[in-house]
This record gives sequence, structure tokens and C-alpha cells, in this order.
Amino acid sequence: MKKRIIIMGAAGRDFHNFNLCFRDNPLYEVIAFTAAQIPFIQNRIYPVELAGCLYPNGIPVYPEERLASLLKEYRVDEVVFSYSDVSHEYVMHRASFITSMGANFVLLGAEKSMLKANKPVISVCAVRTGCGKSGVTRLVCKILMEKGKRPVAIRHPMPYGDFIKQRVERFTAQTDLIRYNCTIEEREEFEPLVNAGITVYAGVDYADILREAEKEADIIVWDGGNNDLPFIKPDMEIVIVDPHRAGHELRYYPGEANFRRANVLIINKMDTARSQDVDIIIKNIKDVNPEATVIYTASAIRVENEGLIQGKRVLVVEDGPTLTHGGMAYGAGIVAAERYHAGEIVDPRPYAVGAIKETLTSYPDIKNLIPAVGYASRQIKDLEDTINNIPCDLVVIATPVDLKRIIKINRPSVRVSYEIEEMGKPTIADVIKKFIQKKRTFSQEKTYFSN
Repeated sequence: MKKRIIIMGAAGRDFHNFNLCFRDNPLYEVIAFTAAQIPFIQNRIYPVELAGCLYPNGIPVYPEERLASLLKEYRVDEVVFSYSDVSHEYVMHRASFITSMGANFVLLGAEKSMLKANKPVISVCAVRTGCGKSGVTRLVCKILMEKGKRPVAIRHPMPYGDFIKQRVERFTAQTDLIRYNCTIEEREEFEPLVNAGITVYAGVDYADILREAEKEADIIVWDGGNNDLPFIKPDMEIVIVDPHRAGHELRYYPGEANFRRANVLIINKMDTARSQDVDIIIKNIKDVNPEATVIYTASAIRVENEGLIQGKRVLVVEDGPTLTHGGMAYGAGIVAAERYHAGEIVDPRPYAVGAIKETLTSYPDIKNLIPAVGYASRQIKDLEDTINNIPCDLVVIATPVDLKRIIKINRPSVRVSYEIEEMGKPTIADVIKKFIQKKRTFSQEKTYFSN
């Protein structure tokens, strides 16, 4: 008898788990995916071209609210939980609900869903969304290039468009972002890497993606999303920890798994962290992963024309996922506005429309700023209208993507960015140098013994 399963997801990890563990497995029948966290994913079909010959009609994607009725209707045996950056309490509430309905609740082991690469792999992951892993990924790639290596980044999936067209995506220029009709969230991840001269792969089918990336890479750099585990088995696991959310490294799934697996733990945002919060993290490292190498870094904020901020009424626009999935109440834009003495940070809530108004209502801790959510054209239009509705002198844009390329802003604006700056020893360059030397020695020994 086939086991009937449902995969709970958010259009990313769920599809990967299916592709790797269930797609061609005749012992299972995947009844459906359920969708949470990300809008506009539900009520679609994971197509037969990706689902494989066992699913000639594809697999439906339902909103998670339908889970109870699906469990009853299809007498489901197991539910596989497959999304990230949720509290342990949240996971166990889902588990308790599902087991009370008579089905097994399943969490796949970290390496059960990891592909094996033919090239060395460095992963960059985090314990929460918004820890600063994108800046670390860029720095890792820069160091590798300085050492004569060609890194290729493989980014965690964000398949919000046509699943078939997004099966394998390769980004090397701004035109690729347009060609693949990328959302704001996708652009925030891809654009800074592309601007730094780094080839990026992403998409839906990561076995195909890995095969293509291996053709042009000396070293694969896995660029993680949210606080998810790597899809490709790393030879070195770098994990970023955030002292602004000290203790979260042991309270969120699967961030704690990353924390426990890490070879290198980077305590970021040291320039704005409180010493007592750093102490909490150091204690947790000693208790849980004392063998990890610990590196200290700062997220150094850079503002173009910072003098324009002083005394002005400013509207702050921040990175969306950091505020929503990540649970942060502010980001680099608020820090910049306060540091450069804005006269007033305008409350956008009275002027918000559409999806932006809905987001601010759903996340009441977000105040005096706008999260740049834009998973679809409707949300992007709502973002543009909200920004232009707000009476202000200046818009402070603290998103990784240049919003002015996507929407029309009828106010003067300045951009805020950040780069990782290392503090003390060891450095990221130190661990990468050691990693390259170790892989070179292993390769030489392998060649010697094969002869």
C-alpha cells in the first residue's frame, strides 16, 4: 500500500523535498502541497513536467487552511513539514493538530534532502531571516575570486511565477532579472550578487540546477533563504547569528539545526549589539556547538548623500522578509534615519493601501516604516501608490534592490546599503584559506592513491 502524504510548504523547500525524496518513489502518493507564508501560491498545480510520470495530472497546491479537510477526505498517512523560520512552538502546534487528526507528522533529516555535488560546496545560512547572510555570501564570493577561484552561487528557491519556466534560472546581468520577471523579493537576493560579478542559479529543480552550476564553478556557494537548511551537502557550513534576537538560535526551526551543524558561526551586527546579548549567544555556542569557529562582524551601513537626511521628514522603506518572516521591527533604514538625524520618521499606516495596508495590519510590530513586499504586480503597484501617498520630504530606501528601477517614486530618495566588516581574528578569509588548502590536499591525496 502506498503511503498517502501531504507536503506543507511555502513554494520552495516543499518542492525540493518532493523532487528529491518522493517524485520517483512508488511507495508514496503525494496528495497535495499546502501553502503558507507566501501569497499567490495556493490554488495552483505543480505541473506534470516537474512532478514526473507518477503524477500525470500534476499535484494541486492548496491553502494551508484546507489541511483538516484534506486529511479527512484522502485519509492521509503522513504530513511532511517543509517550510522555515517558524518558532518551535509553532511547529509543535502544527504537529499536535496533525497527529490529533490521525496522521504522522514528519520532519526530514537535514541530509536526507541534500544533493551531493561534484565540486566543493560552502553554504551560507542563518538562524533567522535578516541576520545578514546575503552580505556574507557576497564577501565569501569576493574572497574566493581574490584567491583565483570561480564561485557560482546557488540561491534558495523563490518560484513565484511559471514553475516550468523557472525550472532552472541563470542570472548574470540585470537583463536576466527582467527576462525571468523577478519579484522584488527575488531581485533583493539576485541583484547584489549579479552587480558584484557573481553568476547566480536558482529555480525549482535543484538537481538540474546543480548540474548546470557545476559546469562553470570551481566552488559552489549555497546562498540560503530564511533560516532553511542547505539543499546541497556542504563541505563547510557558515551560519550567521543575530545578537538583536539573542536566544532565537535555539528557538526557531530549522535555524537551531543550522546552529548545531555549523562549522563557522558568525555573530553579525556587532556594531549595534548589546554586550549582554552577545554573551547569551556565546553561552549558547559553548553549550550546543563548542567546536565551531566563531567570527565577529559588523553590518556597516552606507548611505548615499547622507547629508540629505538631517532635519527632513523621511519615509523609511525596509527589506520585506526581514520584517515579516524574520520578525524584526526595524532595519538598516531606521538605523540610518536616526544616525543622520532625520527630523521625523513618518508613520505610513494612515496612507497605506492594498497589500501594504494588509501587511502592516498583519504585523502590528512594524511601525514608522514600510516593508518592501512585492510578490506580484498587484503588490508592487500597492507599494508604489503607498510610497507616493505619504507626505514626506525624502524616501530612505533600505532594500537590497534599487526600487527606483521597479517603481516610480515621486519624492527625492536616498539608498541605504550595508556590507560585512570583520572585527578581530579569525576572519572569513582565514577560514576560506584553510578550506581551500584542505580541499587541495585532499584532492592531491585522492590523485596519489588512485595512481
